[in-house]
Amino acid sequence: MSRFWKIALIVIAVIVVAALGFRLLHKPAPAGSASSAQAAGKDRGGKDGKNETPPVPVTVVPVVKQNVPVYLTALGTVQALNTVSVSPQVGGQLLSLEFTEGQPVKKGQVLAQIDPRTYQAAYDQAVARQRQDQAMLDTAKSNLARSQDLAAKGYISKQDLDTLRNTAAQYQAAVSADAASLRDAQVQLNYTKVISPIDGLAGIRGVDPGNVVSTSSTIVTLTQLHPINVMFTLPEQNLDMVRSAAGKDAAALQVTALDRTDAHPIASGGVLKVIDNQIDTTTGTFRLKSEFPNAKNELWPGQFVNVQLLVSTVDGGLVIPAQAVQRGPDGDYVYQVQGDSTVKMQAVVVAGEVGDSHVMIGSGLKAGDRVVTEGQFRLKPGSKVNALKPGEVPAVPTATEMEKARQNSKGGGRRHG
Repeated sequence: MSRFWKIALIVIAVIVVAALGFRLLHKPAPAGSASSAQAAGKDRGGKDGKNETPPVPVTVVPVVKQNVPVYLTALGTVQALNTVSVSPQVGGQLLSLEFTEGQPVKKGQVLAQIDPRTYQAAYDQAVARQRQDQAMLDTAKSNLARSQDLAAKGYISKQDLDTLRNTAAQYQAAVSADAASLRDAQVQLNYTKVISPIDGLAGIRGVDPGNVVSTSSTIVTLTQLHPINVMFTLPEQNLDMVRSAAGKDAAALQVTALDRTDAHPIASGGVLKVIDNQIDTTTGTFRLKSEFPNAKNELWPGQFVNVQLLVSTVDGGLVIPAQAVQRGPDGDYVYQVQGDSTVKMQAVVVAGEVGDSHVMIGSGLKAGDRVVTEGQFRLKPGSKVNALKPGEVPAVPTATEMEKARQNSKGGGRRHG
């Protein structure tokens, strides 16, 4: 077969296949097909359909305007207002302890008794020495007085008179020295009673009665809990904000202590007392000291707490529940309910947290706008919704609505059969 006939047969085969394909694609539809397509369009909620997709029940809340406090948060450490390690100022045998471990003590209360006998003896000696020198001073003064009368008559030389005068002065100095020694002996004797220097809480005792203690021994450590301090640090970029808010009086700023486990407030009424005078170059932070009344002993020395420092209040901030905000590839957004009960994706900027469950919106919404807080997973832009209040549940469907839904489901089964 020549090459010409081969090409001709190929062309004819291609024409035949094309003709068959054209006839298959344009085969006349069955008589009921048009009505079926129309019914399908109606079931899909088309423009001519009577059975539209029912609205999605969602929880909706309005955007509210309120004054929003602005906090700076940090990790803090509770520190006693005063901590005193009580040590004896004289050595000796410890006779008794006059406090109970873990119980409050008062300023001036006797905490311990050291054997006073040695110091009592030294005090008695100082008293005796003072009396002796006082007697000798009295004698010297009497001799000087008599000699002055005789010197006027020429019976005593001026040199002897000067000697008597100097002797009286010498004994006068001795009496003054004895008085100082007596005071020192009295102080040492008083030190045998160990006195509490502050109101505080006694810790665990460091020595037991019967032991010989020295000035290096620690009897007990006292901590003052009322009031109590909380120390915390903030990044250096917050320094200007804190200083501006504090102004000339740091105590104008309120501080709250929160539990580290579940972040609930455990102590309120705290005030900022001190802003440190330098920034730590190692960490880039600065220290702050706050003070709490601690009337109920909510705070304990050494405890870690979360600290909230109130630096300002935003007047008329826009607030919505935090669960309304969704995260998308282009940033945060909410589903906003429009006037026709459909939703749209509205981009928002979150300006900060408000408590544990709400956020403040910086832009994207205005007061009165309605946003979806529950049921977002069933939505897409343009979805029809049934707006419910928080805690409200959808109404139970009527028999007619249930029958209509059943028929729709059957129709869908026939279309997919």
